[in-house]
Parts: sequence; structure tokens; C-alpha cells
Amino acid sequence: MSDTRRRVKVYTLNEDRQWDDRGTGHVSSTFVERLRGISLLVRAESDGSLLLESKISPNTAYQKQQDTLIVWSEADNYDLALSFQEKAGCDEIWERICQVQGRDPALDITQDPIDESEEERFEEIPETSHLVELPPCEQSRLEEIADLVTSVLSSPIRREKLALALMTEGYIKKLLGLFRVCEEVDNREGLHHLYEIVRGVLFLNKAALFEVMFSDDCIMDVVGCLEYDPALVQPKRHREFLTKTAKFKEVIPITDSELRQKIHQTYRVQYIQDIILPTPSVFEENFLSTLTSFIFFNKVEIVSMLQEDEKFLTEVFAQLTDEATEDSKRRELVNFVKEFCAFSQTLQPQNRDAFFKTLANLGILPALEIVMGMDDLQVRAAATDIFSYLVEFSPSMVREFVMQEPQQTDDDVLLINVVIKQMICDSDPELGGAVQLMGLLRTLIDPENMLASTNKTEKTEFLSFFYKYCMHVLTAPLLANTAHDKNSKDLQEGSTKVNPVCPDNFQTAQLLALILELLTFCVEHHTYHIKTYIMNKDLLRRVLVLMNSKHTFLALCALRFMRRIIGLKDEYYNRYIIKGNLFEPVINALLDNGTRYNLLNSAIIELFEFIKVEDIKSLIAHIVDNFYKALESIEYVQTFKGLKGRYEQEKDRQSQRLNRSEARLFCAPAKVHTALVGLVDYPDDEDEDEDEEEEDQSPRKRPRLSS
Repeated sequence: MSDTRRRVKVYTLNEDRQWDDRGTGHVSSTFVERLRGISLLVRAESDGSLLLESKISPNTAYQKQQDTLIVWSEADNYDLALSFQEKAGCDEIWERICQVQGRDPALDITQDPIDESEEERFEEIPETSHLVELPPCEQSRLEEIADLVTSVLSSPIRREKLALALMTEGYIKKLLGLFRVCEEVDNREGLHHLYEIVRGVLFLNKAALFEVMFSDDCIMDVVGCLEYDPALVQPKRHREFLTKTAKFKEVIPITDSELRQKIHQTYRVQYIQDIILPTPSVFEENFLSTLTSFIFFNKVEIVSMLQEDEKFLTEVFAQLTDEATEDSKRRELVNFVKEFCAFSQTLQPQNRDAFFKTLANLGILPALEIVMGMDDLQVRAAATDIFSYLVEFSPSMVREFVMQEPQQTDDDVLLINVVIKQMICDSDPELGGAVQLMGLLRTLIDPENMLASTNKTEKTEFLSFFYKYCMHVLTAPLLANTAHDKNSKDLQEGSTKVNPVCPDNFQTAQLLALILELLTFCVEHHTYHIKTYIMNKDLLRRVLVLMNSKHTFLALCALRFMRRIIGLKDEYYNRYIIKGNLFEPVINALLDNGTRYNLLNSAIIELFEFIKVEDIKSLIAHIVDNFYKALESIEYVQTFKGLKGRYEQEKDRQSQRLNRSEARLFCAPAKVHTALVGLVDYPDDEDEDEDEEEEDQSPRKRPRLSS
């Protein structure tokens, strides 16, 4: 037996009804003593660990779907699926399950979970009556057929029996043939019944029926039936949309007919689920779980087939970066890659890893560098979405690429600088794109996802790169909009404004707020690099100019930046603040705010309260010495009186310490003299002329002194 026959992916259904991958391994069926029964075991192909151990229970309903899937429920809210690499492996395990349960392997489901009342009714049904008897497929019997289909939905056993009957008699194709006849003669009543019938058949939730209904020769008739909802005055024109409006665009010709058919099928089935079918009620929410699985595994197959066609992808990237490519063509190519990346989210982690590595090898990042700098807004937006997929998947991969760029290109066209410039130049008044890009930049510069185990130097190297080549691009708008700052000491005494010049444009204020948010993040996470940058550029002074902005949110961003710096309790920062007299614009903003009790007032007071509580002595002394006269009138909080109290306590402690030191210095010689009087014979004046050698020896005689 080939090893690939039993190669499977294990999936579990999460609370959002989405399939989560649990890993790839090899499945076997064997007797497990602990479970006392034949069980399905899946061992991971990477390390042999046990991914799944599930006893084949006689009462569990197993379903076989699309020839390579086996799906079942372990408990009420725990659904499992095995996706086989080969049909032969799926058939082998399916036969084993059916053998344990005593079922016919030709069926696609072993049984449905049923309650006691259902079991009682089932026992009353004779063995020979294993199928539902279907009325003849005629126009005059459509109402009867519709009643039958809708009546079985509440009974799992009857749903199964109806599904078997529909499959064995080829009934679906007969019904769809009848639909064409009814439409030709405009039999509206019959068409309304066909809507109920087809909708009910979809709610049977059987993969084998889906294979028939969604085949090329049937799916458009299925869509046609679903146009005639009895609740609508006029039928919807879904077929017209799918055939005329929704055009299939092959950015590069797809030569594989199976792949093309799979793409068409997936789009149309997704359209049926999202657009045509009504939102299921609480009682119907599980009726379409198999349809969701059908779409999910179709997407997995499409991505895998495209990824394996290296010639196709190579051509995509070649045309994407070719200057001769027309704008409309490039737009289609970028949208294709975006959709391709979106589909990749259905892959299991190992395959997703291989998928993005394939894109990286094909040059996805250099291609993005080109298209993100283009004028076409649609192209840039799609490229941003692709970039977000890459950053989310592997920030390290993106960092590794950008660190190699300075050797090959100018600063202006570095990928990160292209991203920063796109953020700065976002034309959206609400800066939606800029917010998205700022989040991606924060992910890239976050040391928390720079794994030391894989590359111990990544953090040091990348941050050095970022501050050398990119930080000046990020801060350029901030520096430009605060360029007219004056040194506070040049202002007249009593002035309440540090700088009357401030960005009043709302969009500019929003942009500066985003930049400040990123810089605040840097203060918290980068320590050395950002500290050097702030002091070299005198950045905090420039930021505090924004305390005068009429946009309170921007003033708060500037204050938050300073608060984060002070929160580090770093004396280098403290000396920088004191030397630059950088509390002045904050205190001016507090005084200008007057008696208004607002967020700005609270945030400024919290800053000073923090300094008081943490007892940051150098800052307390600076504030009280320079600003207490202006602040002492603020009595609705005790913060500033508390600062003064701390200041005076520290002065008292220093004064007492100084007095004790002086006392010790004054008393020390007297104590020494008293201790030695009577113990040592000091030489007389005439003895000073004794031999130098004797003087040298005299210390060695001192141990003989006694009390």
C-alpha cells in the first residue's frame, strides 16, 4: 500500500462554523485496549505525535463527502473531518468504519443521530421500506413533491431516506428538466413549488446531492429554480448576473480545464450560499454545514492546483512588474493575487507556509514595492491587502527582505518607505488606508515578534536599519508641521502659548495623531534607538508644539507621548526634559483650559499625579521651582500641593542629611585627639632632628601602646 493513500489532514469545526486545521498525518484503524474498540488513529507526519484518537462508535453518524472526506461528530458541538490525499485511502477507511457499524459502504452516510422518539418510529418501519416513495416527476405532482421535501426536514431518518431516493432514481435531473418546461410555459405556481423543492433538497445537507446539483450541466438550473421565491412579486435575475454581469477574467490563460471548472463551480456555489439562500433561522443553522464544507474544500483544492502550476504564477508576476503592462491589466493581476492570498487562508499551516514561500521566491515583495507606489488607487488598495497577508503570515520574512534593500536601491523606494509614504499621502478624509498601514508598520517594528531563537540579531539589525533609513520619512510630516517652534525662553514672561502655529487641517491632524501613536509605541518598546533619536532631534519639544492644536485629540496624543516617556522613569529623559524646560507647554495648556473639566484637563493632572506618586525627585524639584506660582491656585485637586509637600520633605531630608554630615566632619578630629592623649609620647621640638631612619621605624613600635 502506498504511504500517500493514508495521508490525511485533520480538521475540527470551531464555534464560528469554520474548519480549523489540526495537522497532517497518516491514519490507521486499529483496536485500542484503553478505548475497548476499533479506533481511528492519526499520527503527525512531522514528529509522530498523536493528532487524533477516536473510537468508531456504533451510534456515530459518519459521512463521506467528495470522495476524499469523512466527517462526523464526536459530541454535540465537536465536529471532525479527515481530508484524504487520495480517494483510495478514503475508501479503505470508510469500508473499515462501515464494517465496524455493520453498514453498506456504498452509502455516503452510516446513520443520523436520533432521539428516543425517532428510534421508536424507526423501529416501526419495515426493513423493506428503506426508501421514501417519490411521486412521479410531473407538473401536476409538484405541490405533492414540495410538501414531501419540506415535511422530512424535521426528521433526520426521513431526510436520509429522501436523499437516498433522490440519488437512486436520478430524480434531481428529472426535476431540473421539469423546471425548464415550467419556465417555457410560464407555470408560476409550478415554479414556486420548484423553489421550495430545490431549497429543501439543499437543506438535506448531503454532499452526494451537491455533487449532482452543482455539476456544470445542472447548477444554472438550480439557480433558476431559486429565482422563483413565492415571497417575491417578481423573480430575481440571478442567472443573468452570473452569465452576463459576473464575467470570468483569466488574467493569465488557465490551461487546466479541471481547475477552470472548479473555480466556476466555487464562485457559483458561494453565490448561492451568500446571495440567493435566505439567512437560516436558529432551527436551520446546521442544515447547510455540508455546503460550507463543500466550498471550503473547493478553495483548498483551487489554491493547491494554482500553486503547483509554477509556469502560471511566474507569468503573473512577470506581467505584474512589467512597465509595458496596461493599467487595466495590472489592476486585474493585483486583484487576482489578492484573491489568491485570501483563498490561501483555507490552507493548513504547513501548506500555507509553503504557499507564501512560493510567492516570496516568485518575487511578491519586489512586485509589491512597484505596485504600491503607483497612482492607481484600486491597485494600491489591493496591494496593501496583499501586503497585510504577508505581514500577518511572517513579519520576519518581510523584515529580511527590506534589510537587503539598501545595498541595491535608494532610500526613497525602500518597501517600508513606500508603505510610510502611502500612509502619509492617503487621500481618504477618514484615513482608512493609513490606519491599516500604521497597524502593519507597528507589527513590523514590534520586538515581541522578532524571535531570538531563529535569529538572535534580528532585533538589533532591523531596528538599526529602521532608524537609519526609515524613521526620518515617518517623522517628516511631524517635523514639517512644527517647524516654526520657538524656544520657550525667547517668549515674553507670562505668555500662555509656546507656539501659535499648529496644523488646523483635520486630515493633517489625524495623520499626525497616527504618527504620534507609532512613536509612542516606539518609546515603550525600543528604548535605546528611540531615546537617541528623540534627543538628537529634540523631538519631544517639537511634539509638544501640538499641545496648542485646536484638535483636542491631537493635543492628547502629544501629551500621551510625553506621558509614556516620563512613565519610563529614566533619568536621561528627565534631564532632557528639565534642560529643555519642556513642562512649560503642558502647564500652559492646563492654564489655557481654565476651569473646564474635560479629558485634556484630566490627562494633564494624571501626568503630574504620576510624578508625585512615583516620587520622581528631579522632576518634582523642577516643577515646584519653576511653575508652582502658576499652579498653586489650582485647588480642586491636591496634586500640586502634594508636589510641593514632596518637594519640601525632600528639602528637609537633604538639610538634615547635610547637618549630620557637617556634625560628623566637625566632631571627628576631637574624638581622634582624645583617644590618643596619654598613649603616645609626641616628640619635643628638639627631637625633630632625629635620624630619619628612626622616624621610619617608629610606626612599627605603636602596637606596643596600651590603654
